[in-house]
Amino acid sequence: MTNRFLTLVVFIVIAIILAACAAPTISGREVQVEGGIYRAVNVQELSTMLEDKDFLMVNVHTPWQGDIQQTDQQLPFDQIEQSVDQLPARKDDQILLYCYSDGMAKTAAKSLIGLGYSNVWMLEGGTVAWEEAGFTLEK
Repeated sequence: MTNRFLTLVVFIVIAIILAACAAPTISGREVQVEGGIYRAVNVQELSTMLEDKDFLMVNVHTPWQGDIQQTDQQLPFDQIEQSVDQLPARKDDQILLYCYSDGMAKTAAKSLIGLGYSNVWMLEGGTVAWEEAGFTLEK
């Protein structure tokens, strides 16, 4: 009985340690729009996501004023529908959008949802919030 108890305690301690070391899961805030949802993340969440970046990050602001490091593309928010050839063919690939404050990114997110994309994310507060948090832009 003592060996089983000790084994159980060791197992629980190991599970707690592994859970504490696991990368945080970012789920964002769900935003309902006509045709589906997109997820909004704050600056801290995006910073964590960029540590192991595995998504397409698109600056949709016009005119261009600078990029967050690791930005993959610059597509004007009002030309998303005309730029489908520059977007992932798979509609469930993760795409994160941002702009200066977040208005243009919201419009672009709605456009992507309308085109059938199902894994759309957006940075709340845009590059304004990014810089206010002490991060820089590539100019």
